[in-house]
Amino acid sequence: MKKCILLAILVAAVLAGPGCKKKQPPPQPMPPPAMPPQGAPAGPGMSGMPGMPGAPHGEAAVEKKIVVPDEVRKAWKAVRIEVANKEKKESTQYVVPLNSEFKVPDTGLTLKTGAFFPHFKMASGQITSESNRQENPAMQLEVFEGGKEIFHGWLFGKFPDIHPFAHDKYKVKLVEGIAK
Repeated sequence: MKKCILLAILVAAVLAGPGCKKKQPPPQPMPPPAMPPQGAPAGPGMSGMPGMPGAPHGEAAVEKKIVVPDEVRKAWKAVRIEVANKEKKESTQYVVPLNSEFKVPDTGLTLKTGAFFPHFKMASGQITSESNRQENPAMQLEVFEGGKEIFHGWLFGKFPDIHPFAHDKYKVKLVEGIAK
């Protein structure tokens, strides 16, 4: 008889056990990486573009190797850049040689051009050009004001609002590459 009662208590405890457990809420999904709002100041790097120099929000910078194919290096000599004065609602286009410095008249800005890719492509730890056609033109640019670097990143000709140069008074935009 004692064995039957003990067995009944044991069975009841086993069956009641799972029903008494406190239910845990399901785990919350991880939030997407923070991206700056459109038009936010584009400090060093690409302001959130993975793999670009200078990561935002304290993330470690991941440098991508810049590979300029010989056919691209031989085909392009300069870029056409548009500088707009937002206050005066005027803009002027300038042809600036690649890998050079250009002081923009009457602005206090100095532009330092780097690589130009007519068909920008980022993959496998590198940034390069997929072809020599201006399918996705992009250029490396540094902007200085009063000797201080205020922008370091890429400008995209067909997508000027992706990682733009943000300034209260001026807008700088890539218009096109200039062939040799």
